[in-house]
Amino acid sequence: MRGSRFAFGPFVLDSGAGTLLRNDDPVAVGHRGLKLLAALVGRPGEILGKAELMDAAWPGTAVEEGNLTVQIALLRKLLGPAADGGQWISTIPRVGYRFAGAVERLGGARREPLPLPDKPSIAVLPFVNVSNDSEQESFADGLTEDLITDLSRVSGLFVIARNSAFAYKGKAMDVRAIAEDLGVRYLLEGSARRAAGRVRINAQLVDAMSGDHLWAERFDRSLDDIFVVQDEVTGKIVEALLGRLRTPPPRNRPKNLQAYDLCVRARKVMDDSPQMAQEAHLMLRRAVSLDPEYAEAYRWLAINHWMGWVHSGGPTEANRSIALELARKAVALDPNDAGCRWVLAYLLAYERSFAEADAEFAKAIELDPNEADTWAALSDITVLAGRVEEGLDHIRKAFRLNPFPASWYYLTLGQAQYAAGEYEAAVETLRQDETYRTSSRRFLAASLAQLGRLDEARAEVELFLVGNPHFTIRHWATTEPFRHAATLEHFVDGFRKAGLPE
Repeated sequence: MRGSRFAFGPFVLDSGAGTLLRNDDPVAVGHRGLKLLAALVGRPGEILGKAELMDAAWPGTAVEEGNLTVQIALLRKLLGPAADGGQWISTIPRVGYRFAGAVERLGGARREPLPLPDKPSIAVLPFVNVSNDSEQESFADGLTEDLITDLSRVSGLFVIARNSAFAYKGKAMDVRAIAEDLGVRYLLEGSARRAAGRVRINAQLVDAMSGDHLWAERFDRSLDDIFVVQDEVTGKIVEALLGRLRTPPPRNRPKNLQAYDLCVRARKVMDDSPQMAQEAHLMLRRAVSLDPEYAEAYRWLAINHWMGWVHSGGPTEANRSIALELARKAVALDPNDAGCRWVLAYLLAYERSFAEADAEFAKAIELDPNEADTWAALSDITVLAGRVEEGLDHIRKAFRLNPFPASWYYLTLGQAQYAAGEYEAAVETLRQDETYRTSSRRFLAASLAQLGRLDEARAEVELFLVGNPHFTIRHWATTEPFRHAATLEHFVDGFRKAGLPE
């Protein structure tokens, strides 16, 4: 995403690229810290309230004020004193914080525009919540995500994934610039208001190349009709872009709106931290108790069991069994949902039910060729099967559909690059800040070791083992779904050279 660049003292902050340089050297600052610094530096001298700053760093998530205090302290430590000996960030007691240094706005960093696909391409921008109730933010987000899912299931369209669409939430940018960033021609934007059992939605389809509005409509309906409205909007867009209505297989829709709200909230915080994963678990359990036939809630609950509590290792046998059972239930409830299919496929691969896993991946792609997560998960499994070039193709396709993805995409890309012997590329990928929430350091350490940079590799091993104290090469090698002995040996060789425990 094209962002603003700011210079202050010896630092250059590129908010779009997510980098902070000190005298041209990268500064290791976390994702939240970068968001806070960008908010402060973007309005130097102004007092920014605590609520505003927390919304900048944790959008759509309720967090303790202490999290903000910790992040500000970390930023001050990283930045050090200003030239006059004072602090770059001043505290305004009981109000907020202010950036005290002189800031120069530089020209925006540009990257090569992505080429347009050979089919109509579209991104759905986050719908704006125009109600006076901030609690309705999740409703507007859920509407956006559902429209992305509905459109992506139409094989004649190229649809950008939700992670990348939500990178523009709350940002005032020209539609042409957004379309160029994402490599699409069309944008859907709109607003939503939900109150007193009614919902009002405004939507418009824009041709970013010409600036023309191809279609616009306002819907004012009972809240009970929300999914009917979503289907209508999808149909109008498909008709406008493809010239005729193509109806994908019907989706399993929730029957309880409270369960729907809980699922929307849960999927936003799935990977934030072990604590947030447990909160997501409680929300999803409540969702399935309110709506026992809600397939998507079971899908996310399966992922939650698989990943939510495994930040310090791998899933226990009990959690793996429960996750697989939940994924099977999700597919049984909604066999036409590609998301449910790829989750089941991924878990089946870890159970070494490879034929069934391959069939589920194929069905997921048939149902929704635009589901970027499917391609990313398939890349992981394909690389471990020894088909490394094919795996690289899959992860590249995932990045094209999702240019600003979740952090685990970078782990998957780095793993594939290591398997291909592209160690320098793997180091570059795995040292990006986007990987900060992943366990990717094991692959970074192996890549450095293969390059002969053993001191750096061992430093990364030490950092990795802080968060993964029970990791052993033997356990990893026996639990990962390898189908190719030489590929397994290649990873084990790198781990041993880096000094990971046997």
